[in-house]
Amino acid sequence: MEIWINPACSKCRSAVQLLDAEGAEYTVRRYLEDVPSPDEIRAVLDRLGLEPWDITRAQEADAKELGLKEWPREAGSRERWISALADHPRLIQRPIITADDGTAVVGRTDEAVRDALGR
Repeated sequence: MEIWINPACSKCRSAVQLLDAEGAEYTVRRYLEDVPSPDEIRAVLDRLGLEPWDITRAQEADAKELGLKEWPREAGSRERWISALADHPRLIQRPIITADDGTAVVGRTDEAVRDALGR
């Protein structure tokens, strides 16, 4: 199991605390320092069953600068969104937990983290 975190994020800290309390074995990826490649983002999206705009933090300053609100949310724009996430990792929703069964969850709630633990 791997968890993508920003240590300054309270949701990330809560997820890590819950994983620790449950005795889970996992690795931490500080995705702002160890930025995921477009291929890694595609793989996580596949595991999540989501599109890039579904995991984009649209209220971030970078999103506003890029004008993401106006970007089409359609298959033809998918690669543009993925590139934006790779170029501006602050836009990636967090934490993301990749489970041992090949799936992933956005672990913003205790329930989502427990779901990942049960996989």
